[in-house]
Amino acid sequence: MLIESFKNSRTWAVIGANDDPQRFGSILYKHLKRKGYIVYAVNPKHDTVDGDPCYPNLTALPVKPEAIDMVVAPAAGEKIIREAASLGITRIWFQPGTWRDDFAQLTDELGLEIVRGCVLVEFP
Repeated sequence: MLIESFKNSRTWAVIGANDDPQRFGSILYKHLKRKGYIVYAVNPKHDTVDGDPCYPNLTALPVKPEAIDMVVAPAAGEKIIREAASLGITRIWFQPGTWRDDFAQLTDELGLEIVRGCVLVEFP
């Protein structure tokens, strides 16, 4: 049921989006776009991704996404989780390799809905 609520989120931000076709940030960004979602790229190291504007953080986005897809190292996660919560973004999808065990308590305290898994598997 939780995965279905994420699938029904029409606007996403991919944290760690990039233009390297062999990296998951690029693969996931393009996959969600192909599936018909409105997707924003977030990565302070890029100005564009797949020809679209890329934003340095969630705060810079022109709209508040309904969900975010984390494609960054766990070390960057806490700051992004807190930024998302402060903006009222309540759905965070953690790709494999982006989770740290201490995120469980943090996301619970902030009242966030989370999924841990691969978007490519769940959104075939």
